[in-house]
Amino acid sequence: MREIEFNLDENPFINFLSARYTMSARIDVEKLWKWCHENDKSFFVMSLGCLMNALNRVPHLKRRIIDDKVYEFDYLEGLSPIMDEGSDSYKEIRVKTPQCFDDILDWHDYVKTLSNDILTGKTEGFFCEMEKRDLENIANFSCIPWVDFDMLTNCIVDGKAIQPLVTWGKVSEDYEMSVSITVSHIFVNGRELGYFYEYAQEEFDKDF
Repeated sequence: MREIEFNLDENPFINFLSARYTMSARIDVEKLWKWCHENDKSFFVMSLGCLMNALNRVPHLKRRIIDDKVYEFDYLEGLSPIMDEGSDSYKEIRVKTPQCFDDILDWHDYVKTLSNDILTGKTEGFFCEMEKRDLENIANFSCIPWVDFDMLTNCIVDGKAIQPLVTWGKVSEDYEMSVSITVSHIFVNGRELGYFYEYAQEEFDKDF
């Protein structure tokens, strides 16, 4: 990460009780959905990769406030809950960015293996206290595949928390999927959210 010039004192949202806000929008996922089913790949994992790539293309989403200074991470890794369907228990997984791999399919297999290792107890899951997560180069991703939601709210640990939270839902009959993102208005305005959704659509439309 690197320190950047940013005047926090003049930011209009810095003294709000909470600068957190959420936007939800729909993405066309038909191409990736069909590809995953034709090639026996996890739509959850591939969606995670697409959303991680989109988020990392927007510099404003990678900024944090640490010791009253503003830093921008080079990249954010992905943090997500994973579920053992047999016991309804959840653990957290932290995954590297797809850019760390020569091919996103290699990344897909890495995520599947790591997830299985965590759920079977072979590897420890990720743990970090909620109030300390802004110190890590992570963004939180979670999927609610049972609900085709229109909007979503999130718990707020700290009104000045910066870490982005991305949630995606059930794929509709028209192959549309809601994607919700919670951010801090200190750094992120509507234009940046527009870029995120534009890049997300580009990622879901890629050829694999």
